[in-house]
Amino acid sequence: MRQLTFVGSGRLEWQDVPEPELQSPGEAIVRPIAVARCDVDLPILSGFAPFRPPFAFGHEFVAEVLLVGENVREFQPGQKVVVWFQITCGECDRCRRGLTGSCVSVPVGAAYGFGARGDWGGALSDLVRVPFADGMLAAVPDGIAPVSVASPDNLADGWRTVGPFLEETPGASVLIVAGGALSVGLYAAAIACALGSRQVDYVDTDRERLDLAKSLGANPIEGPPPERLGPYPITVDTSANSAGLACTLKSVEPGGVCTSVGIYFAPETPVPLLHMYRTGVTFKTGRVNAQAETPHVLELVKSGRLHPERLTTKLAAWDDAAEAFVEPAVKVVVSRE
Repeated sequence: MRQLTFVGSGRLEWQDVPEPELQSPGEAIVRPIAVARCDVDLPILSGFAPFRPPFAFGHEFVAEVLLVGENVREFQPGQKVVVWFQITCGECDRCRRGLTGSCVSVPVGAAYGFGARGDWGGALSDLVRVPFADGMLAAVPDGIAPVSVASPDNLADGWRTVGPFLEETPGASVLIVAGGALSVGLYAAAIACALGSRQVDYVDTDRERLDLAKSLGANPIEGPPPERLGPYPITVDTSANSAGLACTLKSVEPGGVCTSVGIYFAPETPVPLLHMYRTGVTFKTGRVNAQAETPHVLELVKSGRLHPERLTTKLAAWDDAAEAFVEPAVKVVVSRE
């Protein structure tokens, strides 16, 4: 079968590799039909992120189930499913507590499309083996196009920054400081608007992303992050730079929460702890727990309040994936339906 492989800085190549086979009765074989470029894929391709080639590429995807093991109960051939990018059993203590990104049944960080901690393959392949199929798949809601939910990693990241807190405090205002992650901040804005936030302020330097934020119902603020805005009960850092992080932390109202999804690859990053101490900020960061978060997003899409496809700025054919994934765009999705 064909597999798109990251072979060097800025280079993806189709290679012929053996087809995967079921290795246990709880597994499934799926055929990816829509794959999105994650925000971290560009840093990987540029050599900035610490993932070294060669390895199978792609980790955000929707697929069609082709084959299931005899112990798979929830899915059957022919179904269209969202596949969690993290390898997660769904049954261990951590998974049951919602910490699906830290499953104890597999090595830490096990995932598709990163080339480390197990040879799990990548989403841009003709076929993909899914271990723990009942715990790693979710049915695509009826009437929803696969390309609209092909980014479960970034969508889950967007949800966790605003969704739980807006459920606790309906209508609360939100500040999003964007820049580093191309699409997560926009997904956060879309979700906050869909959930009825009375004010969603979106800070960025990129005109295209600012216009997209405005089209979602957010208030675009152009320019680099200032020292402080707000205060806001909910702030979101997707900037991946220390100035953006400091702004989001200093812009939290007393007792509020700041969630950072920007990946800081430096060994240490400064934070304004004294200010955080004075205001009692709750700060959240870390890998997303995709299995626990994505079902909330799928429900929001199913309800008609969230339309992730509005943020797809490039839709490409499957055979053009190698070129499309290295092009500048906010959100790239390739499809072979």
